[in-house]
Amino acid sequence: MTTPLKVLIHGGGIGGLTLATALARRGHTVEVAELRNELDALGVGILQPSNALHALNEIGVLADCLEAGYEWEVLTIADPSGTTLAEIPQPRMGDIPPNNGIPRPALAKLLGKAAAAAGATIRFSTTITDLTDDGTGVDVVLSDGTAGRFDLVVGFDGIGSPLRTRLYGDRYTPEYTGFANWRATVPRLPRVRGVVMAVAGTDAKALLNPISADSMYLASVFAEPEDFRPDPEHAHEQLAERLSVFSGPVAEALASLTGPSDVVYSRISQVTVEEPWHVGRVVLAGDAAHASAPQLAQGAAMAVEDAVVLAESLDAHEDVAAALKAWEERRRPRAMWVQALSRAVLRHEMGAPTTPEEDELLKVGVAGSSTVLVQPY
Repeated sequence: MTTPLKVLIHGGGIGGLTLATALARRGHTVEVAELRNELDALGVGILQPSNALHALNEIGVLADCLEAGYEWEVLTIADPSGTTLAEIPQPRMGDIPPNNGIPRPALAKLLGKAAAAAGATIRFSTTITDLTDDGTGVDVVLSDGTAGRFDLVVGFDGIGSPLRTRLYGDRYTPEYTGFANWRATVPRLPRVRGVVMAVAGTDAKALLNPISADSMYLASVFAEPEDFRPDPEHAHEQLAERLSVFSGPVAEALASLTGPSDVVYSRISQVTVEEPWHVGRVVLAGDAAHASAPQLAQGAAMAVEDAVVLAESLDAHEDVAAALKAWEERRRPRAMWVQALSRAVLRHEMGAPTTPEEDELLKVGVAGSSTVLVQPY
């Protein structure tokens, strides 16, 4: 697109800031409306597989991610005592490292810095209160009292996307999978130099994922009632009870928890917007359009891929509608495949019944998916 656009991005998370940087570096005028009052992030760490790192390299932040995080190349499978059963080298995309673990707050800050340096404006404590698309532009009123007209509005506002509700009503609400993720940041054990997956059959699986030289996170998934919430006074003890079958490094990680505030609990839900991801000049991306289970560690990767491909598509087309159509045709098959395989792996790992379609997907396996996902997006 030869004429610079004025773009509003609703949501300053990983995908939104990636898109802000990609577009601002191309000369577009970019504003980000972020509901939080600062660029921090809830949760613990995040795993950045090679395809995510490749996309982040395109906006110039790869080196910053690697400096703030912890590169690793081998996935270790261990028994409940921590004894190694297998070591699986991870595929890479060109010269990009296979994986990097990074604290979410560090990633949020470096992406915010990149977006600002590229020229994007970030409005904090702000959300959309009114929106009118007349076909040639979108008039937006923001909660901070400002208003503007934009060529494009992009919703990178997460699994609970208010923009999705504005576009589609309640047709695409998050679907709880029946499983939840328990996570905690703990000091990195010297032996944990890559992801360690300790497995006790279908009873429990625990991941140890290094995210810096000094820290790692412990994660485990269990079937939980939808209305369950950890006891605010005893969450660390509840997690330890669920992982009591483990000794070795998992037990050491649990022993380092200092209290319930160390534990982050989140239900695993997914969203599938089956209609086109854009309505006129308003488009959804990332978790707002296709949230997945975390089993392939591809949620944030899909978001940053969405962002860089959308920027490329706007480069390649003179018409916004044509750019959005081409972007979705390129992104939907890959994102839906990741979502379907992630859910199939989740159900298989937890011993839940799988469908014939999921059984076919599982034939690819996680190792096969890694090979697919390091292909160009």
